[in-house]
Amino acid sequence: MPIDNKYFDAIVIGSGISGGWAAKELCEKGLKTLLLERGKDVVHLKDYPTATKHPWDFTHRGGKTIALTKNNPVISRCYAYNETSEHFFVKDTEHPYVQEKPYDWIRGYQVGGKSLLWARQTQRWSKYDFEGPARDGFGDWPIRYNDIAPWYTHVEIFAGISGNYDKLDTLPDGSFLPAWQMNSVEKEMQSDIMKKFTNRNVIQGRCAHLTVPQPIHLEQGRQQCQARSLCERGCPFGGYFSSNASTLPWAKKTGNLTLKTDSVVHSIIYDEAEQKATGVRVVDRINKTTTEYFAKIIFVNASTLNTNLILLNSTSKRFPNGLGNDNGLLGKYIAFHNYRGNLSATIDGNLDSYYYGRRPTQPMMPNFRNVHKQETDFQRGYMVFFGAGRSVAPAEGIGADFKEQSTELGGWQVSMMMQGETVPKESNHVRLSPDQKDEWGIPQLITSVGYDENDERLLKDFLQVGTEMLDAAGCKNIRSWDTKQAPGLDIHEMGGVRMGKDPKTSLLNEWNQLHHCKNVFVTDGACMASTSTQNPSLTYMALTARAANYAVEALKKQEL
Repeated sequence: MPIDNKYFDAIVIGSGISGGWAAKELCEKGLKTLLLERGKDVVHLKDYPTATKHPWDFTHRGGKTIALTKNNPVISRCYAYNETSEHFFVKDTEHPYVQEKPYDWIRGYQVGGKSLLWARQTQRWSKYDFEGPARDGFGDWPIRYNDIAPWYTHVEIFAGISGNYDKLDTLPDGSFLPAWQMNSVEKEMQSDIMKKFTNRNVIQGRCAHLTVPQPIHLEQGRQQCQARSLCERGCPFGGYFSSNASTLPWAKKTGNLTLKTDSVVHSIIYDEAEQKATGVRVVDRINKTTTEYFAKIIFVNASTLNTNLILLNSTSKRFPNGLGNDNGLLGKYIAFHNYRGNLSATIDGNLDSYYYGRRPTQPMMPNFRNVHKQETDFQRGYMVFFGAGRSVAPAEGIGADFKEQSTELGGWQVSMMMQGETVPKESNHVRLSPDQKDEWGIPQLITSVGYDENDERLLKDFLQVGTEMLDAAGCKNIRSWDTKQAPGLDIHEMGGVRMGKDPKTSLLNEWNQLHHCKNVFVTDGACMASTSTQNPSLTYMALTARAANYAVEALKKQEL
């Protein structure tokens, strides 16, 4: 389809994890779909410039240099940002925003978005995660686990998720590839912790990596994960799930996809007479010219904060405060995951044991706090990740003695971290700056998101409980600390365009449609009514596939 055509069946804004799924589902169902990406094109295999380089191929051996850190104080705090991956990150000066409170906004503006950079941990939500917010009085999901369960299966099979069948009601099983294995120390810790704490289940982490590719993955052109742990460079094997390796090529081969890069979405066009959205206003990233594209349905998948920004900037006579924003809640109830708690320790023994490869996941514990009822002085809970490993022992001296010592392994080290749920609240919000604009003439985003007393109590509990569990596992030299990192660095921002049953307290219905503009769908992190404790990307994918298939059926019935 010629790129100068301006009329489509569907427009998808953003090509990351959820946008890629929207494009795949809509194109498969026969809709001529325009996919808008504000960044450059990144073609699988072709555009991964550092994927196969060795440390000595980099000027600073792939490290995070003083210059990189000085010039990018926000993104340099991200674990995946360094000399090998900097080309996939938005530099701090490239798209400024106003931090009313400290907030680390990590972004990837290119085809594939942050699906090239994500940590690839994938867990289903349970019934407790969808029902809990209503019980605790801060939100009411318009769907339940049974509504989304078939869509979890749908995306798991296509994406490829490794994991064990653990038979836990707090973390439902899915359609899995064989799991990665724990090492000997982790297995011993698993046994010791579960023996002492019977309500805490230690399982192997589930992740979007192909341990044993199935025919559907080979058909995508993907191969087995090589456990290189160089994922943020882009994977030449397609071993982990990304839009670039999976959903976008699949959408392209239908012949129904038109991809337009360097397209910064300014706003969504609302037609007063038709009482629906008719298109999207786009500013060319390079030459700053403006173009309008039109479609019957629009999926907004620009990543949580940019999705909020676009909708807030989509004003009209009908919606003077942003598209669908009759209740004034657009941009509010932003939430995230609390990653501040960390522990480290040593553990004796197993000096005759080691492991191979760089496993892309680690053992974890589903939430065990306040699951069935309120039990603590804080609301909600946290997921726990931990791992054990060995490194080269410290060496001294010079010459042959130094070389000999450098081949000897030290003892086992253990690390543990939290992934805590935060309670969405109206005061945590984003809004448009009234006077500062970016280079494309769009208002800059103001972030006003912070921790509260509930977060502090949850953190305190984890540090205490984590210490108890490591002690029960026989660990020594246990050290705990608060990273004090700002919200945002978790890269699990959610909310602002929350789903809900009541249009007075939410923006989206059970199908991810704007209550007051039914042909606009939001299925990225902005739609989330709560955060749970699980990594969110699998839920974004499932919600997107569910909404896209609903949208196609609604179009057939001429309901949109």
